Amino acid sequence: MMKEFKVLNLYACLGGNRYKWDEVAEEANINLKVTAVELDPELAKLYQERFPNDTVIVADAHQYLLDLKNSGELDSYSFVWSSPPCPTHSRIRYVNAKSGMYNRGKLDAVYPSMLLYEEIIFLDNYFDGKYVVENVIPFYEPLIPAKKRGRHLYWTNFNLPNNLRERKVLIRGNENDMDALTKFHDYDFKKYKGNQRRDKISRNLVDYEAGRTILETALGIIRKKDVTQTELFDV
Repeated sequence: MMKEFKVLNLYACLGGNRYKWDEVAEEANINLKVTAVELDPELAKLYQERFPNDTVIVADAHQYLLDLKNSGELDSYSFVWSSPPCPTHSRIRYVNAKSGMYNRGKLDAVYPSMLLYEEIIFLDNYFDGKYVVENVIPFYEPLIPAKKRGRHLYWTNFNLPNNLRERKVLIRGNENDMDALTKFHDYDFKKYKGNQRRDKISRNLVDYEAGRTILETALGIIRKKDVTQTELFDV
């Protein structure tokens, strides 16, 4: 009988990080049970179509995590992935807001959202399983040290490989970007009929190879080609 491995996927969006997890589960011989939490009903609907076996909850992921802990249900999960909203931390927004060139309400200076750090501290102290919190590299020095991999920062309670096998996508800043991102993520973003910008959604998705590698690491899977690396894990 396969061991059950429950995953909580917060701020799930279209499941960029989750895309290759079934392959990892098959390799590890585990029964993967994923609960995805997404606030945008349209994204949640499309996520469910993409991953029909997952449980999808339309809710505020930040509050849902807290409620899970207080109900005693958080302890039933083995792994938590959280990707809190990143715009208030991004370098691009900071540069635009500081320059004043685009301040028309949308790119005004804003307080960086502290829910990112709330969740890191919360998971580090209240959750006994393994967790990863992912976000952009911010315009300031991170308040809590993180692991930098590619264009992202990761806060985890387990070691990450130095190489997440993250791929690169060529973005030119024109109408061809969506074609490149559609191919890169293996998803047709034209399916989305909600209120968010499709290019923003596609740019914010975690590369599925990084998502695959992180879950493999959490499960203790080390590929043969990784054994030859001299510095596979952080200290």
